[in-house]
Amino acid sequence: MKKAQFEPLVIEIMEAATYPLPKHSHTYYELIYIIKGSGLHHLNHLVMPYKPGDLFLISPEDTHYFDVKHSSGFCFIKFNDGYFSANKHLSPDMLVTTSPTEIMRNPLLKELKLVFTEPCKTILRKTVENLTAYNYLHDVSNSPIVFFQILSIFGMIKEASALLGVRLEGKDLVKEDLLSYVHQHIYEPERIRVQQIASHFNIAGNYFSAYFKRNFEMSYRDYVNDYKLKLIEKRIDSGQMTMKQIAYEFGFTDESHLTNYFKKLRHISPTDYKLKKAG
Repeated sequence: MKKAQFEPLVIEIMEAATYPLPKHSHTYYELIYIIKGSGLHHLNHLVMPYKPGDLFLISPEDTHYFDVKHSSGFCFIKFNDGYFSANKHLSPDMLVTTSPTEIMRNPLLKELKLVFTEPCKTILRKTVENLTAYNYLHDVSNSPIVFFQILSIFGMIKEASALLGVRLEGKDLVKEDLLSYVHQHIYEPERIRVQQIASHFNIAGNYFSAYFKRNFEMSYRDYVNDYKLKLIEKRIDSGQMTMKQIAYEFGFTDESHLTNYFKKLRHISPTDYKLKKAG
């Protein structure tokens, strides 16, 4: 089920004891603010508890639904790609580096729940109240006042993201990019240490391992070890390189270091592995 919207901006309020929609996606973007109640938000492959004051970011690639435990109030701020481009003349310079739609699509903001501290928590609540009050009386889609109010929400999202260690400027994390980086730098151990790769992709170091395991269904360490060992085995199988040369290529201190690494993970020494393959 994919919901469509043709207006550039729509603001809706809904109260429900049971969420009326099944798992679905949109052709538009949606900021969902929790006014009251509690339950579970099913977003893509994650399940997150929700409570009053929570804010969720939904983009066209996402699927989601709510499992309401206690009667809940939702504010939906829904906009399409044309909303911000049509108001580009009103946009401050900060949006040149990171647009609201780029923020909405950031995969890390689907993995983590934003936490708003004071005074942002109160400002966010009052901003949503202002938007809904204005929506009852005026056309919100063409209002500069509403546009700036929505921009202020993205300012608060940026602050909350910073508290989680997620920088919204710079390179976005894409799964293919992450694996490409590992493959490219597998010969440079320092470049693929957790803190280094987390910094490269603008992820908090203490979150990176959990993110990797959730997205690739194995630990980061296991992935790196498995990929590195497969490459080492290919070198051994080819018979074109000595163990000393292989050790040097992959950044081991010496041949003994490589042998111990290989034996620990494959439960066989490189020499015995080579003999076994030859036999």
